[in-house]
Amino acid sequence: MPPGFEPHPSGPGARDQKSAGVGRRLSVGCSAATLAIVGIARTATAADAARGHQRKTVQPELRSVGRRNDARPSTGTDIATGWTECAPLPFREQTLVRAVLGGLRELLPFDLLGFDTDNDSVFMNETVRDYCRDGGIVFTRCRPWRKNGQAFVEQKNGAVVRHMVGYRRLEGPQAVAALARLYAATRLFVNFFPPSFKLAGKTRDGARVHKRYHAPATPFQRLLADPRTSQDVRDAVKAQFETLDPILLLRDTRLAQHCLVDLADKVGAAPEDAPSIDDFLAGLRTAWKEGEVRPTAKPAEMPKRGRRRPDPLADVTDRLRDWFEEEP
Repeated sequence: MPPGFEPHPSGPGARDQKSAGVGRRLSVGCSAATLAIVGIARTATAADAARGHQRKTVQPELRSVGRRNDARPSTGTDIATGWTECAPLPFREQTLVRAVLGGLRELLPFDLLGFDTDNDSVFMNETVRDYCRDGGIVFTRCRPWRKNGQAFVEQKNGAVVRHMVGYRRLEGPQAVAALARLYAATRLFVNFFPPSFKLAGKTRDGARVHKRYHAPATPFQRLLADPRTSQDVRDAVKAQFETLDPILLLRDTRLAQHCLVDLADKVGAAPEDAPSIDDFLAGLRTAWKEGEVRPTAKPAEMPKRGRRRPDPLADVTDRLRDWFEEEP
């Protein structure tokens, strides 16, 4: 079991309850037997967690409660390195979560050691539990009724998912395919190129909290700097990094975002051809003049509201126009 993680010592039939004044007991939406088997992860810092222990959550594309056929992103984040993987879910179903988890394991450059989720019933079920048990994955869950229980992955839902996908409602198989194309380019760009800060520690002095951060680094650099990374993994990610071009990845991301916006707004236009690298670079030099360049960040155009009442001058419009032309 990875250091810093231990099962929650709750017996069968125990329920998680919300500490709110009267102490009323509330269920989290799944069986008490499953909650008793899946332990609660108890880790304070990223340094305590082993590389390969992932935090994972499912978030709707628009709001916390969506329609059944909404396309939803499934986001997983490695605690030690910040390596992030995303995959679309056509709808909330436990066998789909198992299939998505298997696909994400193939994309990860390292072995998946732990799987820590929220208390959503799409995770708290026998299907996902048995999959993790058969694969030798430590399956844990966060503390119920705590907003900061999934901080590692929730920040990626804002910095990656919302930043790239936006807030439009997406539904249907075409939206799922467009999300998959967007994530295929986004995962390489996010994990290999933009650096980010990572919390090294914090101390409390009364009401003031002092935070210390590591030097900015990409998940790719943190993976190489981790002494637990094997030489085979180092060679594989280095070889993959040599084949990547951030400009090409950014161009593919913009094209996928245009496709998402067209699907969400029901434009129905033909997909645009990919511009050449020279044209794309020329557009980047002047993109700052136009403000926000991400298609998914721009609000949808609202149709102009037409007249609600009949025009009282519709019958005499031509006569009035003739009068104004004769005597301007």
